[in-house]
Amino acid sequence: MFDLVLKNGVCLLNHPQNPKEIIEEQIDIGIKDGYIKEIGSLSKSSTAESLDCSNLHVLPGLIDSQVHFREPGLEYKEDIQHGTLSAIKGGITAVFEMPNTNPATMTREALDHKIQIAQKKSHCDFAFYLGAGKGNASQLNEIENRPFCCGVKLFLGNSTGNLAVDNEETLNIILKNRNRMTAIHSEDEQRLVSRKHLSEQKPLRAHNHPVWRDPESALISTKRIVGLARKYNTPLHILHISTKEEMEFLKDHKDLVSIEVTPQHLTLAAPDCYDRYASYVQMNPPIRDESHQKALWKAVTSGLVDTIGSDHAPHTKEEKEKPYPQSPAGMPGTQTLLPLMLNHLNQKRLDLKTLVKLLAYNPAKRFKIKNQGQIKVGYKAHFTIVDLKAKRKIESKWLASKCAWSPFEGWSVVGWPMVTILYGQPIVREDEVLSKDFLGQGIEFTDIST
Repeated sequence: MFDLVLKNGVCLLNHPQNPKEIIEEQIDIGIKDGYIKEIGSLSKSSTAESLDCSNLHVLPGLIDSQVHFREPGLEYKEDIQHGTLSAIKGGITAVFEMPNTNPATMTREALDHKIQIAQKKSHCDFAFYLGAGKGNASQLNEIENRPFCCGVKLFLGNSTGNLAVDNEETLNIILKNRNRMTAIHSEDEQRLVSRKHLSEQKPLRAHNHPVWRDPESALISTKRIVGLARKYNTPLHILHISTKEEMEFLKDHKDLVSIEVTPQHLTLAAPDCYDRYASYVQMNPPIRDESHQKALWKAVTSGLVDTIGSDHAPHTKEEKEKPYPQSPAGMPGTQTLLPLMLNHLNQKRLDLKTLVKLLAYNPAKRFKIKNQGQIKVGYKAHFTIVDLKAKRKIESKWLASKCAWSPFEGWSVVGWPMVTILYGQPIVREDEVLSKDFLGQGIEFTDIST
C-alpha cells in the first residue's frame, strides 16, 4: 500500500537507456515512507491518498543552488525560516546557502551552528557552503567533508561582506587542497578597487554599477581562476556568469568548469532595468546590456550553462533605497525563480526538459547529491508540480521573504508552481502552505559520509 499516488500527471523522467535525456510521459508515481516506490500504471493500487495531477507537469523537486539567508547575524534582512518558506512557495525543494553571514561560515563550529539552526527551522532540504580564506585555506579539505556541506565558496572580489581572496599564494593553497566542489564569485578585486571611483561619477545612480564592475573585471578573474585550477585539476562551479566574453572563454573549459546563470541576468537588461528599478536591481556581478543577455540565452539553449541559481540575497527596502553607491548589492529571488523561468518557457526561450536539467538533474549530478534530482525509484519523493498555462501576478501578499519586496512585484507571468512535495508530503498547494511545522533535512552527498 502506498502513502500517496500522484495520478495522471505528465512526468519529467530520465530516459532509462540514456539518463542524460529527459522524456515526458503521462504516468503514475507511488510513494512510500518518503521515497519513490513505483512508477507506472497504478490506478488499481491501494493507497492512503492520491493526488490528481491531470493537466499538470510533475517535475523532480527543484534545487536552488545559490541562496543567501543571512542567518546568523543579519536576521533583520532574512533568516533560514523565512528564506526556506519563500523557497517552498516558489516550488523549490532544496537549497545551497552561502557563507557570507556574521560570523562568516569559515570554521567547523560556524558550519555546525548553521546546520543546527536549519534542523530546527528549514522548510526544505538544505546544505551549506564553507567560505574560503587565508585563515582556513589549509583546513578546507577536512572541514568540507562535514555532513551537509555542499562545497567551498571562494570570492575573488568583494561583494556583500569582506571575504575576497586575492593573494596568489592563498589561492594556490585553496585550489590544491580540495575534495569537493569549489564555487566561484568571479570579479577581479584589484580592478574593482582601481575602478571604484567610477561608481561615484555624477549623477550618482545605479546605472554606474555595470560601468564600475565592467565585463573585463569578470573576464580577468575567470581566466585567472581557471588557469590556476588547471594546475591542480580542481573542478570549479562559476556562479552568476554575466558576460558574453566569459561564455566565449568557458566553452573551451567545460571538462573542468560548470556554469551558473541567474533569472535576473536572463530577464532584465541595462539601462532599462536601472531606469525602472534603480538600486533595487543592483547586484554583483551587475545586470548588463542586451548584448550580454543574448549571449547568456544562447549559452542556456546550447547546453553550455549547467545550472540556474536565484542568488537570493535580500536587503531591507531602507537599505536598497540609500543613494547609490551606498546601497547594497543583492535582491531576493528564490521564490520568483521558477515563475520567471516558466514565463520564459511560455515565451519559447527554452523548453521544460532544459529547465529540469538546469534546476534538478544537473545540480544533483555536479554536486553528487544522493537520491535527488530525478524521478526514479528509490529517490526521495520530492516533486515540483507546475501548471504551464496558469496566469498569475507576482504580488506582495504571496512573497514570504523577511525583506518583503521583489523587483518583480506586479509582473504577470504564465506558468506557476501549483504543488510542492517533500518526502511524499504536499507542503504547498495553490500558494497555501499546508504545514508551517514541516521541516526539511540536510542534503546528503555521495562522496562524503553523512
